[in-house]
Amino acid sequence: MKCPYCGCEESKVVDSRPTDEGERIRRRRECFNCSKRFTTYEIIETTPVMVIKRDNSREPYNREKLTNGILRACEKRPVSLDDIDMIVDKVETKIQSTLDREISSKLIGEYTLDILKNVDEVAYVRFASVYRQFKDVHTFLEELNRLISEK
Repeated sequence: MKCPYCGCEESKVVDSRPTDEGERIRRRRECFNCSKRFTTYEIIETTPVMVIKRDNSREPYNREKLTNGILRACEKRPVSLDDIDMIVDKVETKIQSTLDREISSKLIGEYTLDILKNVDEVAYVRFASVYRQFKDVHTFLEELNRLISEK
């Protein structure tokens, strides 16, 4: 495992524990060269899932793309990186539970919105505005009204 600070390939595991869901193992490592600590995650290798995009093209599921989209929606909001990891973990659990090797980006977006709604409503609306491609202010207001009526 390469150190993200100095690139050294030698490190030792300082702490190791399963995540809340027990599907990943979180490891704290210390670099032998620079002595800085960093976190890695070990996950079970699963069958790759292909994402069917809006234009019907297909690409492999990419955890990083989902994380970046959620990060943008949560920018300047009181949502921790641990919360974002938890959201992505829950979405991935739902994806894996479908047992399908292909899943639409629309379904991934819906899974994400369902979880985001309970974490941060502003982040939910931000994510929805990009994911649902709000065309104008009226579409934005419709989503806000739907959110308010569900409360």
